[in-house]
Amino acid sequence: MKYEIKGEPMPVVVCQLQSGEAMSCEAGAMSWMSPNMQMETSGGGAAKMFGRLFSGESMFQNKYIAQGDAIIAFASKFPGSIRAVEITPGHSVVVQKGGYLASEPGVELSVFFQQKGMAGFFGGEGFIMQKLSGQGVAFLEFDGSVVEYNLAAGQQIIVDTGNVAMIDDTCTLDVQQVKGVKNILFGGEGLFNTVITGPGRVMLQTMPISGFVSTIAGMLPSKGGN
Repeated sequence: MKYEIKGEPMPVVVCQLQSGEAMSCEAGAMSWMSPNMQMETSGGGAAKMFGRLFSGESMFQNKYIAQGDAIIAFASKFPGSIRAVEITPGHSVVVQKGGYLASEPGVELSVFFQQKGMAGFFGGEGFIMQKLSGQGVAFLEFDGSVVEYNLAAGQQIIVDTGNVAMIDDTCTLDVQQVKGVKNILFGGEGLFNTVITGPGRVMLQTMPISGFVSTIAGMLPSKGGN
């Protein structure tokens, strides 16, 4: 499989497949394709279906199989970035809810719960995430631009939860309360931040869709207002 990512800030990944090669995606993610693609829809069992549902994806997945040389494209749903990540048995990643776009069929999608410290209770948007494991290339969609860091063992970075896009599964997540009453009441940053501890790669997104929605909502006139 060969691919090209183009068109930011409304990106699309165009995959070139040889006969017999396939791509998997969530239901409705395909944007265009050549006519010699065969589609198969499946849930993969109740546990996997509900796991995908809780992690922000559709319960069913589509598999597209090339019947000869073919192309298939998957476009982002929001202005941002698409990144290709190589998944191997020794390298799994954890992605923001709804961040999975498409992958080779060998990639397994499952739900990931933050369990360290207070993360499971106060993680906000990051409480439920997606874990990608198995074997193959996965395409992930992120909001805004992407900034990457490679953390050494024990090295930490403090992030607003909505900006966490992807981490290697070798990293750990925790939640840290903002210190100081004035900071909590007037700082505008909420009560908690996410603490990521290495080792591993971290991808951060610059414009979380939740923050974008909140900004737009704050500009709209209130019901019954002028």
